[in-house]
This record gives sequence, C-alpha cells and structure tokens, in this order.
Amino acid sequence: MIEVLAPAEAVQAAPELAEVFVSAFGAPGYDEDRADAERFATEQLPVHAERDDFKLVAARSDGRIVGFAYGFTGQRGQWWPDRVAAAVPAELAEEWVGGHFEVVELAVAVEAQRQGLGTALMEALMTDLPHRKALLSTYVDDRPAPRLYQRMGWRVLVPDLGWGSALYGLDRAMP
Repeated sequence: MIEVLAPAEAVQAAPELAEVFVSAFGAPGYDEDRADAERFATEQLPVHAERDDFKLVAARSDGRIVGFAYGFTGQRGQWWPDRVAAAVPAELAEEWVGGHFEVVELAVAVEAQRQGLGTALMEALMTDLPHRKALLSTYVDDRPAPRLYQRMGWRVLVPDLGWGSALYGLDRAMP
C-alpha cells in the first residue's frame, strides 16, 4: 500500500525512513552507511519537509515502511538547483532549473526490491503535481534507477554533471 505522508508525518517517520535508506543505499556500490542515514533523517529530511510542495510517498508491507520517494519545488538559491545550474549550459539551466519538481530520493529496502515498488512509488510521487518540469540526478552507470527513470519517460539532459551523476528531466506536458 502506498500513501502520501504530510510533512509532519514524514518527519515523524524519519527513523523508519532512515532504515529503508540504509538498506537501499548501504548495499555494495552505493556504500552509504548508518551515519549517512542518520544525517538524512535528522538534517536533510526535516529541512526538505519545509520546502514548497513537499511530497513524500511511502510503501508499507505488514505495517512497516519498505520504500519511499519524495521531492519538492526546486528553486534557484537552493543548494542542488544552484549546483546543477552551474554545471550545465546556460540555456538548459534557464529552461529547466527553478520552479521544477525536484525528485530527491527514491529508496526501496533490499528485501522489497524487484517487485515493482520503485515504479509504483515514482508514479504516486508524480501524480497531481502542479509542476510542468521535473528534475532528478542519479548514477551515470547502468543501475536499476536510471533504467527505471528511462522506462518512465525521463530523459537524460546531461550524461555526467561532473560528480558521477547524470541529470534527468521530465517534461510533464509532453505526451
């Protein structure tokens, strides 16, 4: 079952979300550790929950969160949009960066992977948004996440931003 958590509910669920984070990103090749998950739960998520149009969707199995995805309206003056704008051609930044829906995290616990949860979470996350454009960054190499985004109609805008991440965009007005 996938549900939308209000910002306060998301922050309250942070310890459980951190467990999913460390399960998903603690796997070899991702190499995030418990300290990274703790920073996510205590620093990143509470700040992001205050951003405009914050939306977090969570998947539950047997009452426990096994996957989540979230984002918000990205604006110039925020760390990630400014970093992206500095790394891409000016025309691309003008068209895409600022006022976009910024997909920040998609994480599925290892035991719940390969069951279509990532797709279901992204579909739920992208439903009923007021934004025409959406952005995210993910790994440049061949992993499940880039393949998922491409299957869902996201396109590579910049193959490598210079720090091992590709920039993906979705024009939601396009069929």
